[in-house]
Amino acid sequence: MRQTRSRLLHIAALTTAFAMSVTATLAWAWTGGTEQIGLPYGPSGDPTVTTSMAEVPAMSPPRPDHVSPLRQSTMPEPDLRTLAPTPTGSGSSSPTVAMPPYPGLPEQVLGTYRSPVVGGLAGPLLGGVPARYEAPDRDARPRKRCRTGAKLIPTCGVLWGVAPGAHTEEKSVRALAEFENKTGRHQAIFHAYHSGVRQLFPTPQEIAIAREPGRKRILLLNWKPESTTWAKIAKGDRRTDEFLDRLAVHLRKNFRERFFFAVHHEAEDQVRERSGSGYTARDYSAMFRHVVKRLRAKGATNVVTVLVHMAYVPHTTKSWFNHMYPGDDVVDWIGFDTYSYSDPGYGHGGFDELLNRRSASKPGWPGFYNWVRAKHPKKPLMVAEWGVWFSKRNPSHMAEFYREVGRQIRHFPAIKAMVHFETPGNHKGQDSSVDSTPAALREYRRLGRLPVFQVAVS
Repeated sequence: MRQTRSRLLHIAALTTAFAMSVTATLAWAWTGGTEQIGLPYGPSGDPTVTTSMAEVPAMSPPRPDHVSPLRQSTMPEPDLRTLAPTPTGSGSSSPTVAMPPYPGLPEQVLGTYRSPVVGGLAGPLLGGVPARYEAPDRDARPRKRCRTGAKLIPTCGVLWGVAPGAHTEEKSVRALAEFENKTGRHQAIFHAYHSGVRQLFPTPQEIAIAREPGRKRILLLNWKPESTTWAKIAKGDRRTDEFLDRLAVHLRKNFRERFFFAVHHEAEDQVRERSGSGYTARDYSAMFRHVVKRLRAKGATNVVTVLVHMAYVPHTTKSWFNHMYPGDDVVDWIGFDTYSYSDPGYGHGGFDELLNRRSASKPGWPGFYNWVRAKHPKKPLMVAEWGVWFSKRNPSHMAEFYREVGRQIRHFPAIKAMVHFETPGNHKGQDSSVDSTPAALREYRRLGRLPVFQVAVS
């Protein structure tokens, strides 16, 4: 009798163990076995596990080791084993788990992802062994999947982008591929610059960047007319109007996707407040209105306008600064360009200083972010150019600054997009390369993986 009971208990134990093994294997396949089951890719280029099979596309996505012709680069991928993992989230209400840096594991499956609760344990099951669950910062974890909505405003989170290879001769496709390669993620926004009334945009190269299979991007295109004064453009300059009409036709025929369009960014640097100059603050606002209304009248309805300021305190505190605003009906977003300086002095400080830079000589100026919130509370805010100017005298500042962005971004809810300006040397010789030091690159990679910056381009 005892032997029979012992055998029955043994069989029951084996059955239970087998069931738990199957459950663990299925859980691993659902959460971590991405290469085996071909999961769809999320907004950062990392695989995304969905809880509804209806969300899985009919066609299989490219494998993690697939390299699109648009992303070919001679630059090697940094050794992942030297990069510490960063807790991130997937936009789900499920637990978030930080994975250890397994040698040889593809970049696409590093990070975090959703995991069901199996056997009372929350976390992915790697090889049948439960990973340790680490609770993320609640404020850094989106409650739902973020994607672009009306006027490209994300439903939650912050769009992440770059102007790669600025002030260099490098082609935009290659510069973007190298930047994404070294930073380890897909960029939601690609920033490019145009001027004059000859070249139509987006160019074929920019269209290819926006439409890269599996890696859709939003274009942010800056345009400076430069053919005549703001005042003449506002009054209907013939050459400019002809160009705008051709541009509208080009957009209707070749590019119907929504894109960000900035008209003469950082214009306050060229304001000349004297009668007849053609470049007063009011001339600028009238020019901006004319350009936008002309394009819309000709059918360019996919243009999402961005008013991009220089955000330089000596300019923003001028009496004419408020006169530059073209009007709510033609401004969809408000943007500004701002940089952190590694050496003590003007522009040195943390993320809050970057967004609300002030001057002792103008104590009444609240800072650009605060000014926008007070004057235009309903407008989404874009940091259209940002970066850290590297200094050999203070090389640790760049990495420290990137860490602070991650800690403080939740305190600035009006910011809906951040676009890094990547250059090895501007006209002053300043370098904003995110890989200026190994520590800086590591922190920038971690920053880009935070849940708040995971927004799907739709």
